[in-house]
Amino acid sequence: MSVSTDPSVGEPSTTATAPDRPSERTPRRRAAGPSRHRSGLINLASIALGIALWWGLAAAGLQLPTPPEVAAQAWTLAGTGQLADSVLASLGRVLSGFVLGTAAAIPVGFLMGWYAPVRSIIEPWIQFFRTIPPLAIIPLAIVLLGIGEAPKVFVIFLAAFLTCVISTFQGVVSVDRTLINAARVLGTKDPAIFARVIVPASTPFILVGMRVGLGSSWATLVAAELIAAPTGLGYLMQNAQLYYDLPTIFVGIISIGLLGLFMDRLLLLAERRLTGWEERR
Repeated sequence: MSVSTDPSVGEPSTTATAPDRPSERTPRRRAAGPSRHRSGLINLASIALGIALWWGLAAAGLQLPTPPEVAAQAWTLAGTGQLADSVLASLGRVLSGFVLGTAAAIPVGFLMGWYAPVRSIIEPWIQFFRTIPPLAIIPLAIVLLGIGEAPKVFVIFLAAFLTCVISTFQGVVSVDRTLINAARVLGTKDPAIFARVIVPASTPFILVGMRVGLGSSWATLVAAELIAAPTGLGYLMQNAQLYYDLPTIFVGIISIGLLGLFMDRLLLLAERRLTGWEERR
């Protein structure tokens, strides 16, 4: 409580000031959304519900393997080393194509968004290739690059690049012009504006593009392995199809989903760390 004097009355008046109580403000912020513990419980409940639904469909007469059958087949494939070899082969192809595609897309997207002449030159080609599914490039890539790892990595590179370059470009052109003009009024040169304004403001767009590009990379990889590959999860599922081995097919599908989910969560964690300044709901 603070004491002040009212000049019109000449009597001291009391004004109550709100005490600074961080401990009282913190629960309000946390109450805005579910806690991590509650969110984790909801995730577990959702997974359990999905497995129960799967088991129920299998018991209802649909030609689906039950969860225990799939788990037993996964254990068998893991024991022979076939599952690990397939996972490592597919993961290596995805990481190679995704990293190369993202590394190329970010500078190209920045150049397109920052320099209008570069945008005029590159954007028509980007839009042209975006309308062509990467899967349609696989036959051409095999003819030109052979049946080794190069065509598979190339189509994954293309899928990641086309997704991330558009997202990066959109992030640059969406930067508030007021921030750029204010920096120039203060005498900041273009390189400093680019590093301190454009890059931080574009980071959320880049990371969203990377997450979408990651999904496209996995989808493209499986298609490439189904066409021509001696190893990999796609190859594993293709061989299982020939023998109507549904548990192995499910093992491949679940492995791809778990790997994609894990990599997506890593990108989401990076997004939270790099964009902590951004207001969230």
